[in-house]
Amino acid sequence: QVQLVESGGGLVQAGGSLRLSCAASGRTFFTNAAMGWFRQAPGKEREFVAAISWSGGVTSYADSVKGRFTISRDNAKNTMYLQMNSLKPEDTAVYYCARRLHLTVAVGPDEYNSWGQGTQVTVSS
Repeated sequence: QVQLVESGGGLVQAGGSLRLSCAASGRTFFTNAAMGWFRQAPGKEREFVAAISWSGGVTSYADSVKGRFTISRDNAKNTMYLQMNSLKPEDTAVYYCARRLHLTVAVGPDEYNSWGQGTQVTVSS
């Protein structure tokens, strides 16, 4: 059983930056798994933010974050990251990391089988 733990959320002013981390522990199979970030704002459905292939060689981003967010991973540390720059109030949400037991990226939440508890990101205007 894998455990995913997000960290790095917080309160930031518009235009600021945050770096989220997702640490995997347990029976991780981290190296052989694509990973993703999703977010959910109050009253809204969970939405795709970014995903990264098992090797880190392929990434995918939602149009709303493209050019501002960067996803990366360190397989030696079983950790994935999301660097968020130029944050906007509409980025406010709970951010979740997720693991997919495939090598390639996917954008649908149903494609992922393990989830963290989430970390709150609040961007003030």
